[in-house]
Amino acid sequence: MRLVLAYLIGLIFGIGIAISGMANPAKVLNFFDFAGSWDPSLMFVMGGALITTFIGYRLAFGRKAPLLSDGFQLPTARDIDLRLIGGAATFGIGWGIAGFCPGGALPALGTGRWEVFVFVGSVIVGILIAKALQSSAPTATQAKA
Repeated sequence: MRLVLAYLIGLIFGIGIAISGMANPAKVLNFFDFAGSWDPSLMFVMGGALITTFIGYRLAFGRKAPLLSDGFQLPTARDIDLRLIGGAATFGIGWGIAGFCPGGALPALGTGRWEVFVFVGSVIVGILIAKALQSSAPTATQAKA
């Protein structure tokens, strides 16, 4: 059941990305082009996503537990550190250059455009590099010793 629901949720997300035009990097890049052909539609897509997320969280956290799990799995880290800032900056720069965010690029793979495959491949390589760097870096407790 979990796999079926994950598929349906992903399908709905992908359809939303396609309908909103966010699978087209030019549409996303035009949002950042204030001096040229500025397109505010990304702002409305994000606003709709925020409203949907707000309602969804209210409904979900009104329950004692998720439908298909024993409990909610929420992040516990609250630190704003160099790793968080660097990751956010890398995400934003990559989005501004390529016109894709990782979530929006996955449904865009269905377009068959080579640029999307290069972007997704680059994201995968970046994840693998980050994991390799993370596993080779000393942890905070090792650094204190």
